[in-house]
Parts: sequence; C-alpha cells; structure tokens
Amino acid sequence: MADSTIPKKDGIWETIKTIFWALLIAGIFRTLFFQPFWIPSGSMKDTLLIGDFLFVNKMAYGYSAHSCPFSVCPISGRLFGSEPERGDVVVFRHPTRNVDFIKRVIGLPGDTIQMRGGRLWLNGEAVPITPVADFVETKEQQGPQGLIPRCVNDPVPEGGDCIKERATETLPGGRSHDVLNIVDGWVADDTPTFTVPEGHYFFMGDNRDNSEDSRFPTEIGGLGFVPAEYLIGRADRIMFSSAGRSLLYFWTWRPDRFFKAVE
Repeated sequence: MADSTIPKKDGIWETIKTIFWALLIAGIFRTLFFQPFWIPSGSMKDTLLIGDFLFVNKMAYGYSAHSCPFSVCPISGRLFGSEPERGDVVVFRHPTRNVDFIKRVIGLPGDTIQMRGGRLWLNGEAVPITPVADFVETKEQQGPQGLIPRCVNDPVPEGGDCIKERATETLPGGRSHDVLNIVDGWVADDTPTFTVPEGHYFFMGDNRDNSEDSRFPTEIGGLGFVPAEYLIGRADRIMFSSAGRSLLYFWTWRPDRFFKAVE
C-alpha cells in the first residue's frame, strides 16, 4: 500500500512543476515580446473592430514598469526605449485609471494640435483628407459588452444598416488611415490648441466621434497627454477576429481579418 502512493505523489509534484514553468515562460514571453489584446470598443473603427484579437509588439518602444502585468516591473523610466512614429497604433496604460487603451499616435513632442470643425490641424496646417465610401455595419449588439454602434442615419432599427461617413487622412510623412464621422458639431470637433510636452504623446481614435482620447484632459476625466513611460507596445497585426459575443459563435468569425496588418 505504501509503495503504491509514491508514484501518485510524484505525479502530482511533476504536474505542479510543469504548470509553474509553463506560467513562468508565458509570463516572460508576455513581458518581453508580445502581449495579447482584445479590442473591447469601437473607438478605432474601421481600423480595428470590436472583437479583433491582436498581439502587441512590446519590443517596439522598450520596457517600463507598465510592461509587466499590474505594472509591477521594477523599472524606472524606460529601458531600450525608442520613439513611436506618428501614425503608429499603440497600446498604453491610462495615466490615471490603470487600464490599457489602444489609440493612434497623432502628436509627437513639440507638436501643436487642434480640431476645427471636425478637421485635424497639425502644426498650424490642416491635415489632408479624402472622402471615400461610407463605412456600413449592422445595427446590433457588438462584443461581450453588447455595445450598440452610433450611426449618421439614426434612428436605425436593429438589424438595419448603420452608416458612418469615412475619409482617408494623410499625416505628415505620408502615412494614411481612415477616420469616421458620426455627427457634425460633436463636443471634440472644435478644441483649443494643444502643445505636446517633451516626453509625452497625443493620441486619438480613428472613430473620431466615439473616442475618449487626448482631446479630453485628465482634469475632466479624459486621457490628456500620455507620458512615454506608459507606452506598452505597437499593434502590428490582427491575428483573429470575431463579431459575436462569444468565441464559441464560430459563425460570427471574420476570416477576412485574420492576420491582417494594422495600418
């Protein structure tokens, strides 16, 4: 009887060790190389849709305390840091809420930024835009939170076509991306002129009328300028995408977005 219990104890101990090493390796991989990220909201439509799953390249900008889960890395400032480029889509830690956001870098240190009538002005010049075909999606609950999209043509019944005006915006340096408009005269369509401080960045969502971003200062509960130490990594490629409220709903998967580059 005594001999028969030894293999059982050894088996349990081996299982514990296997789990420990697997978690350790996964933690190191997540901290140093790539962090998984689900898109929970529509602030980056149509570049990123609710239900897109991507890996964040954590080597792109170096490492800080926020590179580790719960911001526990014993790092002051940034190690092996490099600067993001204007137009990069970046995951970062919100400076006051301790949650991860994903937005596009619009302003670099020293830039001046203003919105006038829904149009982006950068360093005193209007950023060129080219109207393109409307973005059309179904008016229905999206993602685990069951979010309902806003539409230019509201009220739209459930299951109807939800339309947003779309244009291609070209930033200095030549990088282009689509931006969406839902309503003229939104609260952040006209702003004061912001000057990005040294060591900080100005972020905006591509779905301009549905994005909480640097246009809203932290003093009123917004994002404000984001210090470099809060950057986590660059979003390079969508690995998987599901339009449903659960991954089990395979009929809601979006195969056309699998392995799609983030631009």
